[in-house]
Amino acid sequence: MLDTPALDIEGLTVRYGSAVAVDGIDLHIPRGQTVALLGPNGAGKSSTVNAALGLFRPAAGRVEVLGREPGAAIRDGGVGAMLQHGGLPSETRVGEVLRLVGRRYAAPWPLADLAATTGIDGLLDRRVDALSGGQRQRVLLAVALAGAPPLLLLDEPTSAMDVEGRQAFWATMRGLADRGHTVVFATHHLDEADAVADRVVVVAGGRIVADGSAAEIKRRIDGRTVRFTCPGPRDELVALPGVTGVTALGDLVELATADVEATLRGLLATRDLLPDLEVRGATLEQAFLRLLDTRPETGALR
Repeated sequence: MLDTPALDIEGLTVRYGSAVAVDGIDLHIPRGQTVALLGPNGAGKSSTVNAALGLFRPAAGRVEVLGREPGAAIRDGGVGAMLQHGGLPSETRVGEVLRLVGRRYAAPWPLADLAATTGIDGLLDRRVDALSGGQRQRVLLAVALAGAPPLLLLDEPTSAMDVEGRQAFWATMRGLADRGHTVVFATHHLDEADAVADRVVVVAGGRIVADGSAAEIKRRIDGRTVRFTCPGPRDELVALPGVTGVTALGDLVELATADVEATLRGLLATRDLLPDLEVRGATLEQAFLRLLDTRPETGALR
């Protein structure tokens, strides 16, 4: 049913020996959302994705994928996965791999459209072992999409891609979201999460410490930044009203301020020119780092 969530996790706990990787996570993802999982190494992102794929039995909690247990949803072709260390059979060609995978599904994605959608239509005759890192990632995406799954789970999908490849990849993801696919991805690239995700879930210490749109999470951080080109003296900047910090990269200066209007009035009172002036709110990276710095020792921040 369309009102059945794509992913419904309640009280998920994952342990590796005595170490707790995921500590009682609740996560409800409706169909059609694009959701980014953010967190430092060891936060529990990959373990959560692996539990959703039924790759192990969790220590506690419930995981439902498209209203079923993970294994059943995967067997029915409801889930496509792209993991950090996905492999492809050597000594084969890309088209051969995709045709073989497509035979596993009752209604596979037509190969020509699948190749065009994932940007590999020029690679179907290429040997797998001749692919670049970025090309391999796009072929792995095509493998994940071969069954036209309603839910796509991605773990660090752009780790081997250059900037151009990442941009093309996320253009593909936006197209899939427009077609109604649910996309859940774990990433260290906060700019990707900010630009692409409808919703951002921040995980630290095995717990969810923030959950909302990127804009909502950024609004949790007080203050703004004022940036401008300042080739001359700058010692007096730290004493301006509202300024809480000063950073510089070459001639570019960035002032963190708790009162942007007071800071701007102070600048205008002391300087005739403010080249390249910009006033910005908190970035997702700043909000992310603040969340990690301020969370309680238990890892929970509700």
